[in-house]
Amino acid sequence: MDRTYNKHEKLKSKKLIDKLFTEGQSVSAYPFRMVYIETTPEDVDTPIKTGVSVSKKHFKKAVDRMRIKRLMREAYRLNKTTYFNNMTTSYAFMILYIGSSKPTYIQVEQSMNKLFKKFTNAISKETNHEKIT
Repeated sequence: MDRTYNKHEKLKSKKLIDKLFTEGQSVSAYPFRMVYIETTPEDVDTPIKTGVSVSKKHFKKAVDRMRIKRLMREAYRLNKTTYFNNMTTSYAFMILYIGSSKPTYIQVEQSMNKLFKKFTNAISKETNHEKIT
């Protein structure tokens, strides 16, 4: 997996997004929440599909929302190889910014790393639980 965030990795399918929010599970690391679902190879063409979202309720100006989204995408792009290179199954995530203040890049990157660690722990617990049963 390379350090890009190209068109094929972006979560754009309306059907998949609806399925993600109805059937998906979530992990949180303030100020982020990640909703994820395991996908089948028929649904997606890449192992990981990711989307980012910032609430209009907390950030009225589009400039502020877009800045936070850019910071989130950059932190994801730089750190995804560390956490997602060894994945055998494919997933779709939506990373939501649930904070109410404007973050710096360092805060975003630290929180994103915490979120990815929680996600990988949750996934490993699920796979270990499935192996036991």
